[in-house]
Amino acid sequence: MSSYENRAAYLRQTLQEISPEQALHMVRHDDAILLDVRDADEIKDGLPTPAHHLARGQLELRVHHVCDDKQRPIAVMCAGGLRSLFAAESLKNLGYENVYSIRGGYKQWKESALESRIPQQLSAQAKERYARHLLVPEVGEVGQLKLMNSRVLLIGVGGLGSPAALYLAAAGVGTIGIVDADVVESSNLQRQIIHGEDQLGKLKVDSAAAAIGRLNSMIKVKTHPHYLDESNALEILSQYDLVLDGSDNFKTRYLINDACVKLGIPNVHAAVYRFEGYVTTFGSTQDAACYRCIYPELPPPEMAPSCAEAGVLGVLPGVIGVMQAVEALKVLLGIGNNLIGKMLRYDALHNEVSILQLDKADDCLCGQAPEDIHLKPIEAYACAI
Repeated sequence: MSSYENRAAYLRQTLQEISPEQALHMVRHDDAILLDVRDADEIKDGLPTPAHHLARGQLELRVHHVCDDKQRPIAVMCAGGLRSLFAAESLKNLGYENVYSIRGGYKQWKESALESRIPQQLSAQAKERYARHLLVPEVGEVGQLKLMNSRVLLIGVGGLGSPAALYLAAAGVGTIGIVDADVVESSNLQRQIIHGEDQLGKLKVDSAAAAIGRLNSMIKVKTHPHYLDESNALEILSQYDLVLDGSDNFKTRYLINDACVKLGIPNVHAAVYRFEGYVTTFGSTQDAACYRCIYPELPPPEMAPSCAEAGVLGVLPGVIGVMQAVEALKVLLGIGNNLIGKMLRYDALHNEVSILQLDKADDCLCGQAPEDIHLKPIEAYACAI
């Protein structure tokens, strides 16, 4: 016998092998993870329905993204039950305590008529385009597929929405919606980099859609050339997984907040003023603060001037809009520490970055049941609510 065969025989004596049926029972009743370590080209024809796919070559590097609980049971599968023994040994060496190798591998799974699915995979074109994402353990092919299946709505393609739209499209977010009823004006071009001089007088949604199409033809763009109000907010927002609020007035921000709270959609909010920018994420759970927790009442006009009234350093919305895009990608991928319950403040003039804690307010709208939340006419937000 070869040393490889000797090693496999030894592992069969020291590791516990289980049948595919036993593995499925553990997944359903013992909170076990089924880990398929076959290569990508091997799973094209089928993957066990409850399985996580993690190719053997990436196992040690990425397994903690699948399971970071060293006591949680893991059942490992390969094609025929041999590689899974070596993979199980590696997991044991990493400190995982309850590891099992599935006897007969996927071949036996199919012969046992257990449920499988044809997994979605990246095309060769997508693998080349997103190659740098695929190298990042927190993203990888699974994360890239999540982005490609995600739907993000941008409220406004002005100073904030312009860079956010371009970077979300470049990152591969599959569907990008844009709400904006304005046309491109010359004064926009100082900061709204998605538009150009050749787009003056055209609808911003059309200009932005054309720019996204030039950057990434794989992206689906849905345009909503309307002003957001109580008559259309719920219908538009309900089509998306995540909202980026780049609006420039308080009335619209209240409306977006109320619609997102009612629909349970995360809202990545940002604002800019001269040299200062702010970014936060209002989560979709009832224990997270919302926009009304910070601003329970509309500030007086002199305390909240728009960019058209107070001005803004042209590059600042680019910085803050890209921060919005970063936050959106983290929320969509479910990775890292996001800004739920926190607000990032950036002072470009003095090179200062600070994090402010946001507390959930008592008796706020975000504590109500969704069916009890009713959107008000947009002009009603000019009054204290």
